[in-house]
Amino acid sequence: MANATHEAGYGPLPRQIPYIIANEGAERFSFYGMRNILTPFLISTLLLFVPLEDRAGEAKHVFHTFVIGVYFFPLLGGFLADRFFGKYNTIFWLSLVYVIGHACLAIFEDNLTGFYCGLFLIALGAGGIKPLVAAFVGDQFDHTNKKRAKVVYDAFYWIINFGSFFASLLMPLFLKNYGPAVAFGIPGLLMALALLIFWMGNRKYVHVPPAPPSPDSLTRVSRTALLAKQPGQGRPGLVVAGLGAAGAVASLLMSFSWGFVIAACTALVLLLAGWGIGTAMQLERARGHHPDAAVEGVRAVLRILVVFALVTPFWSLFDQKASTWIVQANTMTSPVINLLDWEFQLLPAQMQAVNPALVMLLIPFNNLVIFPLLSKLGLEPTALRRMTAGIAFSAFSWLVIGWIQVSMDAGTPMSILWQLAPYALLTMGEVLVSATGLEFAYSQAPASMKGSIMSFWTLAVTVGNLWVLIVNASVKNDAVLGHIGETGLSVIAFQMFFFAAFAMLTALAFGLYARRYKMVDNYRASAAVA
Repeated sequence: MANATHEAGYGPLPRQIPYIIANEGAERFSFYGMRNILTPFLISTLLLFVPLEDRAGEAKHVFHTFVIGVYFFPLLGGFLADRFFGKYNTIFWLSLVYVIGHACLAIFEDNLTGFYCGLFLIALGAGGIKPLVAAFVGDQFDHTNKKRAKVVYDAFYWIINFGSFFASLLMPLFLKNYGPAVAFGIPGLLMALALLIFWMGNRKYVHVPPAPPSPDSLTRVSRTALLAKQPGQGRPGLVVAGLGAAGAVASLLMSFSWGFVIAACTALVLLLAGWGIGTAMQLERARGHHPDAAVEGVRAVLRILVVFALVTPFWSLFDQKASTWIVQANTMTSPVINLLDWEFQLLPAQMQAVNPALVMLLIPFNNLVIFPLLSKLGLEPTALRRMTAGIAFSAFSWLVIGWIQVSMDAGTPMSILWQLAPYALLTMGEVLVSATGLEFAYSQAPASMKGSIMSFWTLAVTVGNLWVLIVNASVKNDAVLGHIGETGLSVIAFQMFFFAAFAMLTALAFGLYARRYKMVDNYRASAAVA
């Protein structure tokens, strides 16, 4: 019976999982604790030298630049883990950098250079470990218990939001009542605790060693495909890759007018797009030079990257709940709430606690009620179907938040509680996209590229925030402002409806691509890994 259970993939859960889950809960408290008070702190304290009318815009720019950094550095973390140090060592040492970054925020609360240095270190530490912890969870499973992985990834995502909920609820109060040194210091202590918990489980973990250099790696197969010649045929893929590289150089040259962050991120997107499309066009030319398995592995990676690219608009909507939605909440009325004879007034930043609270409710509700019901109706909720629906839910949330903004622009006073509806829609989208995407990314990644593929998953968040910076920069153009004025909408309302349409079109494209995508299974074959 036990063997049948193992063969079906329902073997026992790995005993080391609680260490990783507890580490993630404390780490996410530390990250969201500082992230969710970052915009209010910038507006009220650090950016007082900026004119009042420009302060909210500058705070949003700093916030999304920081988020871009957090989700860019996974590329570095994934590379170091896959090629040199392994996941455990990379997570441990970058977590130490993470702790030092938190310390800088607490110490340099009134020093612009010191504070931004702390944000950089947190971006490096948090970003570097982000894809690796999720991939490290997957390493603890093999074919005997792979069906348990979805439950653990859901628990993994649940604990993320458990930490985020209490951070979102408590840190704005600490910032208001005790000042930034305490408010930024507490997340630093939680990150130190997370590092301690992770270290305590070291001897129980399955450690998958970094892959040695391979003559059939993704980059070498891609290079062979792009450079290979065939009689009587050109090399259109190489031309496309070259155009992507040229576009990347041109983007970098625009740094002085666009700003370095926008220029560098756009350059990265163009470089990856040119390489990916060009390689796909000529991939068959690599056969004979490399094993068929290596060529198919590259094809799998390229297909995964298309999925990731189509998810980027979701992140452009999701991450603005900590910037655009807070700016809107600052202009709304906040009622006094009486709960069991305890009166309190919601702060704008505390509204973000609604998101993780709903996540903790929706994950079990979906797994126990919605997904089984859909299966009985013959609508199997596959990973890609769930992600398609999630992007559409995010679009609906921005339609509602846009309607709220239009009402306020018309002079109608709106309570901050009106944001509950868009938060609910956006959170359903998050559960369907983000929680699903973690397991999808790991299961589809070739064995030698687990960390790197997970880093590409997080890079989608960087690109999502890049769209936000580009849109925010474009509305500073007089011609664009003139067109917006002709619609009768305020700039912020126009942006909200723009992002809603952006996500809805993406959901349609994602759904069409998902119908053609063939799922693969890349879990380990056995548990005995040194």
